[in-house]
Amino acid sequence: MINLIVQKTHFEYFVIMKNTIAQRIFDFLKDFPPFHALTEDQLFMISQNIKVVYLQKDNYVFKTNEEVHDHFYVVKDGAVGIFRENDGTLVDECDEGDIFGLRALIRKGHYILSAKSIEESILYSISSELLEKIINTNAEANKFLLASFASNTRNPYSNENKKVLLDSGGSIQKNESHFTEVQSAQFSKNPVTCNPEMSIKEAANVMTTKRVGSIIITREERPLGIITDKDLRIKIATGKFSIADNVQSIMSSPVITYPEKISIAEAQIAMLQNRITHLCITKDGTPNSKLVGILSEHDIIVIHGNNPSVLIKEVKRAKTAVALKHIRNKAQQLLQGYIEQNIPVHYISRIISAITNAITQKAIVLALEKMDAPPPVPFGWLALGSQGRKEQLLLTDQDNALVFENVPQEDHITTKNYFITLSKNITQKLNVIGYEYCPADMMASNPRWCLSLSEWKKQFENWITKPDEDKIMLCTIFFDYDLVYGDKKLVDKMSQSIFQSINTHEIFLNYLGINALKNPPPLSFFRQFLVEHSGAHKDQFDIKARALMPLVDAARLLILSHQFKDQNNTIARFEKLAEVEPQNKDLYHSCSNAFKILLRFRTQQGLRDKNSGRFIDLKSLSKADRLKLKGCFKPIKSIQELIQVRFNLSQLL
Repeated sequence: MINLIVQKTHFEYFVIMKNTIAQRIFDFLKDFPPFHALTEDQLFMISQNIKVVYLQKDNYVFKTNEEVHDHFYVVKDGAVGIFRENDGTLVDECDEGDIFGLRALIRKGHYILSAKSIEESILYSISSELLEKIINTNAEANKFLLASFASNTRNPYSNENKKVLLDSGGSIQKNESHFTEVQSAQFSKNPVTCNPEMSIKEAANVMTTKRVGSIIITREERPLGIITDKDLRIKIATGKFSIADNVQSIMSSPVITYPEKISIAEAQIAMLQNRITHLCITKDGTPNSKLVGILSEHDIIVIHGNNPSVLIKEVKRAKTAVALKHIRNKAQQLLQGYIEQNIPVHYISRIISAITNAITQKAIVLALEKMDAPPPVPFGWLALGSQGRKEQLLLTDQDNALVFENVPQEDHITTKNYFITLSKNITQKLNVIGYEYCPADMMASNPRWCLSLSEWKKQFENWITKPDEDKIMLCTIFFDYDLVYGDKKLVDKMSQSIFQSINTHEIFLNYLGINALKNPPPLSFFRQFLVEHSGAHKDQFDIKARALMPLVDAARLLILSHQFKDQNNTIARFEKLAEVEPQNKDLYHSCSNAFKILLRFRTQQGLRDKNSGRFIDLKSLSKADRLKLKGCFKPIKSIQELIQVRFNLSQLL
């Protein structure tokens, strides 16, 4: 039986409606996650037992400190705001298809926020009993609902529930989970072991005889610690310990253990997170069970030939730009594998950025070898844009610049010509590798972007003290630079000059703020995606300009306002902002998570379509993907509202 609740001020009276309405509810819910994943019987059972709630504008669904209801809500029509009651702040806005009240239902207790209709609305109320049936009987619905546990505040798809694989790639599931399909790692099933009382000399002899790089210290077949070749080099060869000491004195303990069904993804992440090269494999995955094997970084390299370590070594051995192109193609395959394995996107970006920088550095070395003479003065090669922010996952066009040390006026032209020639050689090699020339010529081979330190300082000062639309645009590109090769001191001096100029002309941040608001949240008045109206990408959604760049621009502006010099990655910027502005921590974390989701989404689209992933055909997206994207737009709106207030932009817009 379906109940209709008509609410004026509180839940006042009920009108019993016929079960024919269940079909209408069914037809609505079937297009929205997690209901789209249910069987027809499951969904119809839910539709028959839903309460329909009607709310006039400004009616409460629940209030702060009220005991949690035994149901959660889906918005059918209208919109419901989630408010912080003590100051009236709107922290979230739920519209058609959005779920709210779930977090509190799972957490139990009392509501910590209030929910109030911000326009005339109709809600579907679903009981906790039905929720439990959904979670227990349907894996896909389980995944979505548990992800929503963190998304119904301002923080979509957060990392709070560490046991759940979220769509942002926030964590890696244990391999027994049906949510993660990754290749299992093949480990050595005959680990070399010794007892804790064995001397270091004896252990080293065993390692030499067995031709292994590690030995595991065990007691009753359980792993206590591990010694590697590195330990012998650092702790014995340096004289810190005697070879007569027992192995307990130098072993690394406790060991990191995993079960036999460990995936390659898990192994790589575990080694990265713990800065180790060996994992112990035990019966139940804990140090308290029998040791059954050992997995080394070398084993992973053998399994996965395009492991980052292997690719970096190949880069060092490369003799031509063509060889570097082959390595970059392998990195693209590596990226594909990482995305498929749901490895967190911030780890992926770090790995791919390290490979990209290594390739660029090698291209510079190869170009220097072709020059007639060594550089006349120290210089620095700067990556700009997404590479400068360490967010370049897909192959894009080049954005780079060069700075060289000041020279006497009479030597300036000769020195500059040398570096322009060098830059042309470098950009040509990068083009061979697969990085297209920048169509706007934002490259060091352009004399405008190949300058001495004093010229860069003068240019930055001009942009900051006399801003216009073009200069602000240049600031958004050049202020995200990252030193890839050369003299760090030169770049530090460039950074110092930027902050000195901002300090003397603080209104510059207001202009930068106006630019950060240039692309508002990409939903129309009717909550539809804003798409391109003409041109080659007509009716497609520009995820870069309309979703990623508003977050990039906001993070840059706010980090500059705090004068942090060494933060140019968007995720790192938001994490730093959360640290220095604890009052806005939730907002910055939600922006960071939204950026991760959007970056992963663009990368997936680009890999699938073999392009930059920038323009997306919305018709190709599932309802779940559409909702996921819409969830990322809410932090954009919130961060832009903060910027508008903080930099007093209302009168300037």
